[in-house]
Amino acid sequence: MAKVLMKGNEAFAEACLRAGCRFFSGYPITPQTEILEYMSWRMAEVGGQFIQTESEVAGINMLFGAACCGARALTTSSGPGFSLKQEGISYLCGNDIPAVIADVMRIGSGLGDIFQGQGDYWQLTRGGGHGDYRTIVLAPASVQENADLAYQAFDLAEKYRHPVLVGSDAAIGQMVEPVELPEMKEHDINTYDWAIAPRKEGEEQKVIWNTYYTIGADAYMEYLKDKYARMEAEEQRWESVQTEDAEVVLVAYGISSRISKAAVKKARAQGIKLGLIRPITLWPFPRKAFDALGDQVKGFLSVEMSILGQMADDVKLAIDNRRPVEVYGEFANVPSEDVILERVQGILKKY
Repeated sequence: MAKVLMKGNEAFAEACLRAGCRFFSGYPITPQTEILEYMSWRMAEVGGQFIQTESEVAGINMLFGAACCGARALTTSSGPGFSLKQEGISYLCGNDIPAVIADVMRIGSGLGDIFQGQGDYWQLTRGGGHGDYRTIVLAPASVQENADLAYQAFDLAEKYRHPVLVGSDAAIGQMVEPVELPEMKEHDINTYDWAIAPRKEGEEQKVIWNTYYTIGADAYMEYLKDKYARMEAEEQRWESVQTEDAEVVLVAYGISSRISKAAVKKARAQGIKLGLIRPITLWPFPRKAFDALGDQVKGFLSVEMSILGQMADDVKLAIDNRRPVEVYGEFANVPSEDVILERVQGILKKY
């Protein structure tokens, strides 16, 4: 299929439709509003339902209803809007309902600002709502991946009967790049026997209920442990760049990984053995990528648009604290190649 030029948010929206998504409910907020705008006209063309809701809370709860009926359903937001969806995501997890939720990250706490950022990492990967749950989190680093991961997210959600989050960022959502779109497919809303549907005479009523209540506490504990263990075993995704002989390894995702790749190329031209691990799943975090590294690695540099170094915690866990992990964090600006190289040289001198 020929490639077309598309903005990241619009490529994401189109890929969701091509994956069989036929329900969208959401509220405008920069920098994800293009998804909503695109869905507002394109959803009608494919025979689906688009609802601009009165709030982000309404958006996640309408999605809950559509997903309970077996539809491939989507809601998207950013920053404070994504925070408002956390209770709904917790309920999706508690009731084992598949759905896709995207957070096109922006900077700052509270209202924050409309600029690019990656400060939602903890909220995405730790479960921002109440209770014992986690979600698969996919992190695109290009417009092409925005489309590819959106397309795959619905299959993953249904594989585990669990919501899947897509952690994009403002730069990836707003940039325009060539993209090859996936094929169009239809999803049968009656695929799953658990989904609520109109009853025929004599049929038993279906009820969506928290799995804890239906199987009991002990069985539910084992059920959850098994579900999350399977996700961790089967869904770790990453890209490794020149890590075979690397003495320092960068760890970066999303827009930060784009800069980090350029830094690796620049470092190699200077004779510095620098590599990169790019997590594609923020959870499950790709521990397997770190297990494959050799003993020559002296240290790690977590490169992220987070002043607290949020992802660095997972890097330390992935390597069992066997090597030093430093953080290069930015706030409103993307990381700098030159600063990355300065920090790498500092690691090589210290260790």
